[in-house]
Amino acid sequence: MPAEGSPSRDGYRQGMWIIGIITGLFFIWIVYRWLGQPAWLDRLPALLNESMSLAETASAFTLAVIWSGLWWRHQQGNTAGPLPLSREHLFRLSPSAFERYVAGLFRQKGYRVRVRGQSGDLGVDLEIRDEWGRKAIVQCKRHQNTVGAEVIRELYGTLIHEGANRAFLVTTADISDAARNWARSKPLTLIDGQTLVEIASAIREQNTLS
Repeated sequence: MPAEGSPSRDGYRQGMWIIGIITGLFFIWIVYRWLGQPAWLDRLPALLNESMSLAETASAFTLAVIWSGLWWRHQQGNTAGPLPLSREHLFRLSPSAFERYVAGLFRQKGYRVRVRGQSGDLGVDLEIRDEWGRKAIVQCKRHQNTVGAEVIRELYGTLIHEGANRAFLVTTADISDAARNWARSKPLTLIDGQTLVEIASAIREQNTLS
């Protein structure tokens, strides 16, 4: 499904609200007509009553088709994974929405994901495990400024404290050469904003074709 804050998701939500309101009004009318059985309906011409019944049947069928289509779209979105977002859109997400977005990408890659992201978790936003149960930690940084080596050193300390096999830094920003050099030969994976966009696009394309 689109991540929070994208235009497509906003339009989808608006459409859901409109269809929901129409569906609610339709059911209110059905309950009023068939359970309330207002007397004024009996005074209507037979032809008009028959036309109303046909309109109700057509409306019920149309709503069923629309809701089936929305359900299918929802299922397709879950199968294909989160919609790829630009770096600008990613930065506009709230911190918790960004964490959920990244969590969705890891799930699409086959990891079991637990969202932590609470105070006292030493900067661990996600705890993930691969198919063999090996633990890794993920730090999500929705930043614009370049991430420096000091952030990577702190992440490495958290990795050791957590007893994890690997640590991931996922950010919307760039990562400095000094940070990448410091992480070299260590069990650290650094994913900058552009790489994150490319990963999301590749996951979406792979799952759509499969």
